[in-house]
Amino acid sequence: MAQLTLAGGTYSMAKDLTVTRMGYGAMQLAGPGVFGPPKDRDEAIAVLREAVNLGITHIDTSDYYGPFVTNQLIKEALYPYPEALHIVTKVGAYRDAKGGWPHADSPAELRRAIHDNLINLGLDVLDVVNLRVMGGGDGHSVQPGSIAESFEALVQLQQEGWIKHLGISTVSAEQIAEAQSIAPLVCVQNFFNIAHRDDDELITSLAKQGIAYVPYFPLGGFSPLQSSELEAVAQRHDAKPMAVALAWLLQHSPNILLIPGTSSVAHLHDNVSGAALELSDDDLRVLNAIAAG
Repeated sequence: MAQLTLAGGTYSMAKDLTVTRMGYGAMQLAGPGVFGPPKDRDEAIAVLREAVNLGITHIDTSDYYGPFVTNQLIKEALYPYPEALHIVTKVGAYRDAKGGWPHADSPAELRRAIHDNLINLGLDVLDVVNLRVMGGGDGHSVQPGSIAESFEALVQLQQEGWIKHLGISTVSAEQIAEAQSIAPLVCVQNFFNIAHRDDDELITSLAKQGIAYVPYFPLGGFSPLQSSELEAVAQRHDAKPMAVALAWLLQHSPNILLIPGTSSVAHLHDNVSGAALELSDDDLRVLNAIAAG
């Protein structure tokens, strides 16, 4: 199975930060609604260890998953961390008693979040921190406005030595430019998949700058027709639709990094298999047409 992961190749986000393009997102390790403990703690630990065994060197997480649950699981499963493993976290929200996601992006809140991440992960410094700009009602719609105050707060923490590299999430091209006027970025995380391709031009621009693009919801919001087209391609390859969707993303642009999440070892293997799929020109024509469906 390790060869399947390696089939996706690697990407250098910075001189000291090379990761496998097929990564793992830890969000689903928390309980229902990303709140509370996992339904099966042993399986959650097994998923994390298997991800590393498969060769994955990029784990995406946040202290507000649970809250605190996923980071504590990561530490329990993997600490002391392999030298090649890089953990990417995000800040900008917290979880209230009802499981909501209120904003938490003031300088004081961000400082507290960074130190909570360090404590729960057992780290002295964080490899990458994404400022998650909380979107609209659906959680991933980009909201206009300046992000300078929040981003500058993270830059201050970076200068103090708590953070190595910075990224931003759920942002527009204008917000990316604003952040870049303050400090360098190594990654952008936005909503993007075969059916939702608003960021195509942005991805191309980021690729030219050597900035990674990390799509979330790689298989979300499809119509029944679009799902049937994806299923047809998957059947030709004797693969799962999710694996095909991930393979399309890997072939779409060399700066795309994947962080599909799961709480199942079997599903983890299905996801990783997408790195080994080679989609034909005919496959790509069918899949590229989905966005217009």
